[in-house]
Amino acid sequence: MIIFGTKGYLYQLAILTLVCGQCGNPAAHTLRKRVTKFTLFFVPLIPLSTKYATQCTFCGAEQKVTQEQAEQLQAQSAGGHGGQPYGQPQKQQPYQS
Repeated sequence: MIIFGTKGYLYQLAILTLVCGQCGNPAAHTLRKRVTKFTLFFVPLIPLSTKYATQCTFCGAEQKVTQEQAEQLQAQSAGGHGGQPYGQPQKQQPYQS
């Protein structure tokens, strides 16, 4: 007996401030990457599809973007807060009194 299927993974790549196309508010948008992988005996093996989207945190509207647009937005977001990629710890200075 062979057990196979698919499993989805959702990665948050960046948080951007954009004007929403749905509600028209300047709000934070999350840039997300959704990867669907083929699994064999519950072990993810082969990525079947990769999709990128932004989601408005104000109204919840989701808009699909291409991989190139996602990379551009991610580079834009890294440049916006000191060049640190999202999710990476920043070096902290020791506290001095």
